[in-house]
Amino acid sequence: MSIAQIKNLQRRLENLAKEASSQLDKECGHDIWRNIGFDAFEGLTNSDKREKANYYYGQWQVIRELQEVIG
Repeated sequence: MSIAQIKNLQRRLENLAKEASSQLDKECGHDIWRNIGFDAFEGLTNSDKREKANYYYGQWQVIRELQEVIG
């Protein structure tokens, strides 16, 4: 992979991470999930919000893992 491709991938991953974290803030109504993780969603009484939060948290975790691997 070329340097340009890696930088483009890093930029795209960062955009996806921002989108996922923004959606998590929206669904949870706070950013406590950043500190306590998955447990922050258990208190959500609305099942739709809980499902969306779980989805975006999984997406956010995968993005962070990929970012660690590619530097």
